[in-house]
Amino acid sequence: SGNYYNQGEIRKKELEQSCCVLGIPASDVTVIDHRDLPDNPAVEWDTLLLATIVLKHIEAKNINLVVTFDAGGVSGHANHVSLYSAVRYRCRVLVLESVNLLRKYISFLDVPISCLLPRDALFILTEEETEQAKRAMRCHRSQLLWFRRLYVLLSRYMVVNSLRLL
Repeated sequence: SGNYYNQGEIRKKELEQSCCVLGIPASDVTVIDHRDLPDNPAVEWDTLLLATIVLKHIEAKNINLVVTFDAGGVSGHANHVSLYSAVRYRCRVLVLESVNLLRKYISFLDVPISCLLPRDALFILTEEETEQAKRAMRCHRSQLLWFRRLYVLLSRYMVVNSLRLL
């Protein structure tokens, strides 16, 4: 959980609620609590430690594909970038494309742009799926600051996600 702002237990519950909204059972949710992996946007995680933990989990669960952030971490969040660095070796990985600020906040208007640009996978959510994603995001109440509320409302990531294979 990382326990950012001492909200680790709250965030674990919010994650489980969010996954439930998306149809993911709690038994398929794993939260890693490790003192050397704090949830903090300014802290770069130890890539080797993270890779060891994540790859062990991937092997134990027989996971054949990982979807994660790209080198930009979507928002530049250091933990997201560390995750990208940790999983890019020894497993099949699709990474979520980080886009510029304008594209990031034009919502569904980014769909035609994303369709024209090269990518390995493109997910365009239906209106129903977009609403489901918004409900899932709203489960993370402790993290829904004003700018994240705008994100849920305006972000292209709530509607379209382009990914590339590493």
